[in-house]
Amino acid sequence: MAPTAPTTPTRPEGPTHLIAVAGNSPGVGKSTLCRSLADWMRSTGATVDHFQEADILTRPAFRPVAEEFAGGAHSVRPETLIAATRAYVTESRAAGIDVLVTDALIPFVPSLVAWGHDEPAIARFLREVASAVEPARVTVVYVEDDPSTALRRAVDREGPDWENWYLTKLAASPRTRSVHDLPSAAAHLRHETALTHRLLAATPWHVLTVNVADLDALRTAQHVRDHLAAVLDVKG
Repeated sequence: MAPTAPTTPTRPEGPTHLIAVAGNSPGVGKSTLCRSLADWMRSTGATVDHFQEADILTRPAFRPVAEEFAGGAHSVRPETLIAATRAYVTESRAAGIDVLVTDALIPFVPSLVAWGHDEPAIARFLREVASAVEPARVTVVYVEDDPSTALRRAVDREGPDWENWYLTKLAASPRTRSVHDLPSAAAHLRHETALTHRLLAATPWHVLTVNVADLDALRTAQHVRDHLAAVLDVKG
């Protein structure tokens, strides 16, 4: 009997699916996971847009966001973020893109916290974002680890200049001015993690939380792919 040829997974059907990858701390591997998921989705035959973290300052739909930053405000109005997100999803759907894989875009919680918005305000913001991206289907992949461990991993990878930049950035924002070293940054991130869980639980989105404490990058990607295959109805 001739050997069976390997099967190629089939593309997902239905409306645009937005896979929003977020992390509870630098160093949890969200960007690596985003690249892996984008490559995997392309292998199904889907058309994919991989929205990298830095793209928020260069994508046409987010030009108003970049302009507000450039204006020296060091924050962005919630309505500007909502309008830009709506424009991005609308343009992507019009272009026939099947899957959007975004790195640290939705749900915007770390930025909104740093800019001084409280929990009720962020909850209202997320309700408006959920309406803005319809009818796209949204899955939030929330990658988390103990912030102390993740921050040390980020410093080991990026170096002391990154540590100084990160701490300075937090210390300069209204709600994170108490941050002055890695332990205080980790304490803030633990608080923010609990807040994010509460906020995401109230959204209509499908949420997959992945604790990477005992997983390497390959096993993390495989775990998420296995989960998304069922959500997106990817076969093969």
